[in-house]
Amino acid sequence: MSGNRTFTMIKPDAVENGHIGAILEKITAAGFKIVAMKYTQLSKRDAEQFYAIHKERPFFDELVAFMTRGPIVAAILEKDNAVDDFRALIGATNPAEAAEGTIRKLYAKDIGENAIHGSDSDENAAIESAFHFAGREIF
Repeated sequence: MSGNRTFTMIKPDAVENGHIGAILEKITAAGFKIVAMKYTQLSKRDAEQFYAIHKERPFFDELVAFMTRGPIVAAILEKDNAVDDFRALIGATNPAEAAEGTIRKLYAKDIGENAIHGSDSDENAAIESAFHFAGREIF
């Protein structure tokens, strides 16, 4: 059974390009409730920990540099079938392959600067949410 919460980050490229409001509007219009949100910036250590699963990949250092170059918006979203519905809303990792109307199709530059992160499983949503938010920050 799918859970009802997922985690997202509006990435530095989308923040730099002024897309926070438009992305949040798409999220809420799709029926997601924001139960936690913060505007913050990842340290190098934070980014390395958050993306540790990719440590052995050739793009790891570039990913860490990108994710630490400016602020992000981290959020926990709530809706039935949250992970799958949110993954559909954001679109494919590569915006060139993303469906029309998805967040990445609308706001991402390329596969490296793809505007938004969305958890890929209920388990990762819980882990990623706990990484960014203390229990008292979630409503």
